Amino acid sequence: MFLNVLAQTTDTGAQGGFSFSSLLLPILLGLFIFMMFRKQKKTQKTVQEQRTQMVPGTEVMTQFGLFGTIVSVDQEENKAVLELSPGNTATIHLQALTKVVTTQPEEAEPRDAVVPDDASSLTGNVPGTDDRPREAAAEAPQDETPDETLKRLDRENNKDN
Repeated sequence: MFLNVLAQTTDTGAQGGFSFSSLLLPILLGLFIFMMFRKQKKTQKTVQEQRTQMVPGTEVMTQFGLFGTIVSVDQEENKAVLELSPGNTATIHLQALTKVVTTQPEEAEPRDAVVPDDASSLTGNVPGTDDRPREAAAEAPQDETPDETLKRLDRENNKDN
């Protein structure tokens, strides 16, 4: 549509002159070729980086989802031997190795974290923390029976009312 408007506004028929639309196609073609070569270079660079990381002892994943450890690599024949499990090996093509598996260290749980075994976390009163009043903590013996617990809770409830 823009080219039609541009063609109508310029009078190039009589002069045989130059128009912007005649440059548009070669510019777009050059840009397309540049982008294509740029993507190809990036892909080759990432493949080369992966190949340098694939040495014996490295854990890898194949295109078809097998995980294994590289036992040996033959660059001339483009083959690699993977150990899938102890004693089981498979010979595959190097292009079937898609990525190097890196294991991230697991985050350890904080040692001072208090995990309640009752519903006290819903009210915000977590045992072992200083959120509740001192007298309530002193009144709550650690070795009480369920009946004693009910009586204590009734007493605390009566104090609050």
